[in-house]
Amino acid sequence: MQKIEKALALVLGSLLALMVLDVTWQILTRFLPMQPSSYTEELARYLLVWIGLLGGAYAYRKRSHLGIDLLTNALHGAARKSVQIFVVLVCFAFAASAMVYGGAKLMLLTFELKQYSAALNIPMGFVYSVLPLSGLLICLFSVDHLIELVNAKQELPSEFDSGVHPYTEGAESQSVAEQKEKQKQPEAVVEA
Repeated sequence: MQKIEKALALVLGSLLALMVLDVTWQILTRFLPMQPSSYTEELARYLLVWIGLLGGAYAYRKRSHLGIDLLTNALHGAARKSVQIFVVLVCFAFAASAMVYGGAKLMLLTFELKQYSAALNIPMGFVYSVLPLSGLLICLFSVDHLIELVNAKQELPSEFDSGVHPYTEGAESQSVAEQKEKQKQPEAVVEA
């Protein structure tokens, strides 16, 4: 699972770098005495769609999506575990039905109808293929998280509990250390 996560992070970083280059080229060709590039706007739009949907799958893996955790924080023991399992199953069901099934039908329909993009002249099915791909990734990450929840011997914290969130680790200890440092420093004397 870690290899998939790292590969997804690499793909997202590459797509973002490509989008930055694309938009930079678009700006340069617009303001320099050159022929304005006709394909860069469409490419940037499709790259943004891919980054958004694959980024959503990556954020789901990292448990970085926003969530309402009032209920899970108030519950403990088997009740908390049951709610967490229910939430993972709902996420799996949505990704499987809307993204994988619906996205695959949309992708196949656009291939069947032979829809092409206006400027790049690529089949739109390739653009829409990110829907089932990101849906499959979310389903895979849901199964992994479900296995983790079922096999947990002790109570797992809520995914969105600020004390365990990956981006806030050490934030409390840092603020406490800063407060102690401020207490050590004497206040400056203001002369009138």
